[in-house]
Amino acid sequence: METWKRNLWLLWTGCFITSASFSMVIPFLPLFLIHIGMDKNIEMWSGLLFSSAFLAGAISAPFWGAMGDKYGRKPMIVRAGIVICIIYLLTSLVTNPYQLLVLRIMQGLLTGFIPGSIALVGTNTPEHKVGYAMSMMATSTATGGIMGPLFGGLIANVFDSRIAFASAGVFVLMGTLLVLFGVKEEKFVKRKETVSFAESLRISARNKPFMIVLLLSMLTQLSVMTIEPVLPLYIVEIGGSVKNASLLAGIVFSLVGISGIVFAPRWGKLADFYGFEKILIIGLLVGGLGNLAQIPFHNIWGFSIVRFIYGAFFCAVFPALNGLVVRSTPAEFRGTAFGLNQTASQIGGMAGPLLGGAISGAVSVHAVFWMTGLMLLCTMGAAYGAKGLFRRNDVAVSK
Repeated sequence: METWKRNLWLLWTGCFITSASFSMVIPFLPLFLIHIGMDKNIEMWSGLLFSSAFLAGAISAPFWGAMGDKYGRKPMIVRAGIVICIIYLLTSLVTNPYQLLVLRIMQGLLTGFIPGSIALVGTNTPEHKVGYAMSMMATSTATGGIMGPLFGGLIANVFDSRIAFASAGVFVLMGTLLVLFGVKEEKFVKRKETVSFAESLRISARNKPFMIVLLLSMLTQLSVMTIEPVLPLYIVEIGGSVKNASLLAGIVFSLVGISGIVFAPRWGKLADFYGFEKILIIGLLVGGLGNLAQIPFHNIWGFSIVRFIYGAFFCAVFPALNGLVVRSTPAEFRGTAFGLNQTASQIGGMAGPLLGGAISGAVSVHAVFWMTGLMLLCTMGAAYGAKGLFRRNDVAVSK
């Protein structure tokens, strides 16, 4: 097997494991707060815990990207995997929310497994296969995000939440070992001078289509993450089962992922034929309407069906955004481009939980669904307004 193909599949597996481990435990942070004895301000703490890691990641992502350019992406991936493993193991031992907050901040500051993997694949794959490779990497994280809540819910239900965190750490270590012993980074040229974050921003600012992609990534992540901190509590509320809360939340969370596994390959083929921008618009439109459609359902079965349909369309969004990163940037800038795209997503991921937690605490969970749906529709409007610019830029980049 060619080296780039072996790298792709090994890193696909590593990102799947890492993404699954992340989603095994992160959606259940509100329930874990209850498990360690909290009974007040759970919504506020949930938003804070979600946002802290995203803020730390937004700050540190450019630094680790520069270190990857200097020392290689593979060492950065291995470093990040070991850090994640240690943090999850320590999380399984926490006894109060302050300890949990410190570990979440450390996780944001020190990790970067998935962005590093995407950068390595992007720089070690033949140019005519980069689009395919990026789509496959997007599929790995989406699939892990789908299956993780189910695994986490099952482990937490059979054992407890602490075992779920410890198990996530062990799984990430296994994925890290695959990268350490199996991945070969052949096309690495050490930069004599590392481009600063400010210089990267100046280069990006001259590329209007790419700046629009960054804005769309930030808005999409912001919209989705408004609902994440409060969704497990809402699922338990309408499901009426506190005893099996983690299992129930895990099943409903996984529905979006399962529908994504079924429909994502179809969206990929449509994107190749019709263009990433059109598929992005469709995914955002139905994603926004899908969030609004969840509001009237106050029983777990109807809510689950709508979540499944929502996932079947929304799974097109993030692969389309990754495709637009490739389409809107020249090959020599794509490693930096994906790093900046990660920072934009982290900023949205930081603000979203705080906004969702505040709205839920001050108004209601339904108000958060309204906010998420309307923000996704606004993001769709921005993508629709920029679709002509993406087409013109395809020609410019190809030349």
